Amino acid sequence: MNDLGKALVGIGLLLAVLGAVLILAARLGLPLGRLPGDIAWRGKNVSIFFPLGTSILASIVLSAIFFLISRFRH
Repeated sequence: MNDLGKALVGIGLLLAVLGAVLILAARLGLPLGRLPGDIAWRGKNVSIFFPLGTSILASIVLSAIFFLISRFRH
């Protein structure tokens, strides 16, 4: 149970940091969610938004972060 508690606290801290980064990015005017490659379609009664470009950027950044973490842990 001790390991589960530590994991939950770690996930909570990670989510808090991610939220702070997103708030800071919005205040700095970074176009997250409006990057080239983001798909937005508005019909008469429905709107569909798929942030493909933003998802690819987030994947690259997270991959780099996890790579650096794994390099420093060994």
